[in-house]
Amino acid sequence: MPTAFVTGASRGIGKSCARFLARAGFDVAISARTVSPGEAREHSSTVARSDTSPLPGSLEETAALVEAEGRQALLVAADLTDAASLGAAATRVLDRWGTVDVVVHNGRYIGPGHMDRLLDTPIELIEKQLFANAVAQLVLNQFFIPAMAEAGGGAIINITSAAGYGDPTAPAGEGGWGLGYPMSKAAAHRIAGVLQVEHGHQGLRFYNVQPGFINTERMAQDMGAFGFELIGAPPDVIGAVIAWIATSPAAVPLAGQTIEAQFLCHEEGLLPEWPGPRPNTSELAYDKSGWVLEQLEEQLRATWEG
Repeated sequence: MPTAFVTGASRGIGKSCARFLARAGFDVAISARTVSPGEAREHSSTVARSDTSPLPGSLEETAALVEAEGRQALLVAADLTDAASLGAAATRVLDRWGTVDVVVHNGRYIGPGHMDRLLDTPIELIEKQLFANAVAQLVLNQFFIPAMAEAGGGAIINITSAAGYGDPTAPAGEGGWGLGYPMSKAAAHRIAGVLQVEHGHQGLRFYNVQPGFINTERMAQDMGAFGFELIGAPPDVIGAVIAWIATSPAAVPLAGQTIEAQFLCHEEGLLPEWPGPRPNTSELAYDKSGWVLEQLEEQLRATWEG
């Protein structure tokens, strides 16, 4: 049976990726900090205040969704800021399955500094974001790439962000974001292309998937205070795209590239009940003129033609 590993799988995009991969026939190892419902975790995005109120979602609940699709769920709790816990999680997966066919790097740093301006942000919080959002992927990849290469290949997918290559039009707290987030996402954005050059000949495929603005549980609970409205797409858009990358021969030529998920989902008809992308739902899309939408459409066309 094919197997997959998904980080940040307790809620949002990661939960949807796990469910859609299970529906596509994968047993899924799911990783995050929150194992059981109601656990208290710091999830305030600012140093100005603390928020440990429980967020919806947990690995146990995601496991139930995977199992409801008839597949096996393997819970491997880990913290993206802790290299030892990441190594332990990867080792457990490889001890159980020997390899994985798909890795989805979805999880990211959640905590203070994400929505703070530079002069208000302790440097150690920026360092945490860089580690969790970029270096943690490399820690896991050093475990998974050798096993995948020995097994004949597989796909490693990075959930990236347009914030990694575009500037906000407002400061953090007013609809924009703090510096640590785009810095770390920009670093992570370079991983797929380099690793495709290094390991493509071994049957491995590496992708960036740019989700655009997605209406997750945490977005609903936390981000209104920072000027964000729930005008995005549902997480299932990304889950459907990840399953397509994992299973469709049409995804093979796109290895090493960035896939604009909302446009691909719409063009491929992966989620028929979803009406499709709309202007101003990407993290870049604050320009009311529609310039960003045109640029993303042009990039997608170039990807397909290339």
